[in-house]
Amino acid sequence: MNRVFLMVIICSIATLGYAQHEHSKPREKNTADTSGMKTDSIPGDKIQMPHPQTDVPMTHAFSLNLPMSRNGSGTGWLPDAAPIYGYMIHSKKWMYMVHGNIFMRSNSQNVNNSEKRGGDRFDAPTWFMLMGQRKAGNKGLLHFSSMFSLDPLIQGGRGYPLLFQTGESYKGQPLVDRQHPHDLFSELSVSYAHSFTKNVDAFIYAAYPGEPALGPVTFMHRPSALDNPNSPISHHWVDATHITFGVVTAGVRIGKFKLEGSSFTGSEPDEERYGFDRPRFNSWSGRLSFNPSSHWALQISQGYLKSPEALHPQENVYKSSASAIFSTQLNNGSLLNATALWGMNKQKDHSGQHAFMVEGSLTKRKAAIYTRYEFTEKSAEELVLTPDFNAHAIWGIHAFSTGLNYDLFECRDTRFAVGGQWSIYKAPATLNEFYGRTPMALQVYLRISPALMKLGHMKHKHRSRM
Repeated sequence: MNRVFLMVIICSIATLGYAQHEHSKPREKNTADTSGMKTDSIPGDKIQMPHPQTDVPMTHAFSLNLPMSRNGSGTGWLPDAAPIYGYMIHSKKWMYMVHGNIFMRSNSQNVNNSEKRGGDRFDAPTWFMLMGQRKAGNKGLLHFSSMFSLDPLIQGGRGYPLLFQTGESYKGQPLVDRQHPHDLFSELSVSYAHSFTKNVDAFIYAAYPGEPALGPVTFMHRPSALDNPNSPISHHWVDATHITFGVVTAGVRIGKFKLEGSSFTGSEPDEERYGFDRPRFNSWSGRLSFNPSSHWALQISQGYLKSPEALHPQENVYKSSASAIFSTQLNNGSLLNATALWGMNKQKDHSGQHAFMVEGSLTKRKAAIYTRYEFTEKSAEELVLTPDFNAHAIWGIHAFSTGLNYDLFECRDTRFAVGGQWSIYKAPATLNEFYGRTPMALQVYLRISPALMKLGHMKHKHRSRM
């Protein structure tokens, strides 16, 4: 059955690429002469993005005055120099973008301690997005986003094996050493933005589900993480709220700063991955973002989540986060993307649990190398080690991953790349009886994703990172 789903995925992606390719032909023909175009250039970068003279806004999702490349997940910001991947389609009044990512892989966790915790599986983490926007009057911008995942169909309710990962549940039991599947409907959102001046915008965003203003751009959309098939094990410390059933966010941008606040449902998605959870709007968050230059996106945020875990409804969590995302194009044409972030979960009358992560990717022509290092504090309760240990005992877990992939070919603006990844973990010796010493993981994969997006007549010969 999994093979059938994977064949459907491949055919769907190829069809999307073909449709986009055919639709874009008239646009490319009409824009071959750039003398009548408006051009937005990114300081310090060689890539220029020509905009056809049209009523369709090729801008940021929440501002007529910012570049499209600043779009992240939810209402979060990326650097202006971040690469853009996907398919673009124009109608008379609307501009549409299609994104996606598929990893068809063989995943083996704890290969050097086969008798301990771990697991082997052939699976395919997936996500797809469709976005659209149009002008509303001279200063207004309407936008919608939708995101879908076939994880529930391919992975089932338990998700995929991932050592030391925790969060959410299946059949009333906590998921441990596994990454939970993402919901079929991962985002359905609408927004309106208004430009008061070139330096002042305001917007309102409503989603069911969607992402509140809390934490950095989620891992699935960070350029530094797009090559890595795995979720970070710090996911539930930093960006687990990217699928929230009921979100309203309002924000204002003044120059290089943006201040926003959200009211949202604190509960994480339930075990039923195909439906819609009850919206409650019982939690809040605030975030301050600052892009000092085209290469940097910084944020700090704070939030309160009421009853995030279904198995512990009496526990409320305060979340704090800070992050820095960096993107640039090097002189030799290579793309460099990096992220550093910190997150903390804090419950009343308990010490905060911290997570720190740095990750990066370097792309040159058809090859890419990437790494990720994490330090995450996990409790005995989260790792399901009770009653052997005190439920509130905390251990620091180190995780390091590195990988390499290479583009095999491109078909209809869709990239097919083969790659491999190696991971190693370090935990206190107390946990050796469960995980063994320095457990390691291996995986090989075929990645299917859109190529670097063509804007106007220009096609930048860099490989896909979406």
